[in-house]
Amino acid sequence: MQFGYFTLSDNHYVDNRRPANQLIADILDEALYADQLGMHSAWIGEHHFSTLGVLSCPDLVLAQVAARTAKIRLAPAVTVLPLHHPIRVAEQWATLDLLSGGRVDFAAGRGYDRREYAPLHVSFEDNQAIFEEGMEVVRRLWGEGGPVTHHGKYYRFDDVAITPQPLQRPIPSYVASFSKPSIELAARLGCHLIVAPFAAAMTFGGLRQVRELYEATCVRYGRTPGRLMCSYFLHFADDPAAQQAARARQIRYYRECAAPAFPGDPATAPPSYRYFAEIVDRLNKVRPEDLGENSVLLGPPSQIIDTLKQVEAAGVAEVILYVNVGLKPHPQVRDEMARFMAEVAPAFAGG
Repeated sequence: MQFGYFTLSDNHYVDNRRPANQLIADILDEALYADQLGMHSAWIGEHHFSTLGVLSCPDLVLAQVAARTAKIRLAPAVTVLPLHHPIRVAEQWATLDLLSGGRVDFAAGRGYDRREYAPLHVSFEDNQAIFEEGMEVVRRLWGEGGPVTHHGKYYRFDDVAITPQPLQRPIPSYVASFSKPSIELAARLGCHLIVAPFAAAMTFGGLRQVRELYEATCVRYGRTPGRLMCSYFLHFADDPAAQQAARARQIRYYRECAAPAFPGDPATAPPSYRYFAEIVDRLNKVRPEDLGENSVLLGPPSQIIDTLKQVEAAGVAEVILYVNVGLKPHPQVRDEMARFMAEVAPAFAGG
């Protein structure tokens, strides 16, 4: 099992004195440090208009990382595809794949915050269908090698061939999934799958159940199952005081950043987002003692290893680690990244 760096650039906290520009500089430094430590990948989120995160252009940050590294793989976490024209998305990430020497992993989803859609005049209610069509377009533009014609409901064009073409044929592509329709789409298109463990536990029962559903769905569509990845929050805590501080930091993230961004009102959420109401309710009610192995790696190295061994047994190929969560100071983030690679990763083949 391999390990990567992950961030959603959360910075919207009460009485927060850290400027957004400072966090983005920290993220760049952490991604470069991940390469120095031997992490497999760097996954950087996309958010707009001061909702959950503050980084709107992960492609530009990853281009900086690409120019200053040689090995680490580069991925958005994730591209909110309905907010962009798929031709432009295909061009941007094919260009980064070329410039990085074939190191891009592309991941896309439809997001979850209506406020990101309104200023760009994109229908939040229709975003599942927009996302599915856009993902098909991006994959065709990378895969067919020549002019593509597409006459769909949301996108229409004739004889378009993008340049440059990516080095990887195809670029490894992931669908971010909180729900069964996203798993269906990943299987139908032959994409890999990336999930959040807490959502997997709430919606399907756990990571093993997600893998089984994904693999069965791939077989139904005549596809070979791809890689399953997941994300985890990471906090090292070797004594009760450190554990208490880490749990408080994580709960603050859930209540002040995550829950306000998710569609929590069943009366106003599109049908494909109704399950988020339960997620929001749980995040708002979470207690320190509720934080467990379905969402957070928290404790000494031995405890973190035990949890990750269960994740590995469930068939997960890579875990991306969200370390800079909840206003954790940048020096502490670097220390915990180094500690993970020194004290935890060696317990896993490929780590």
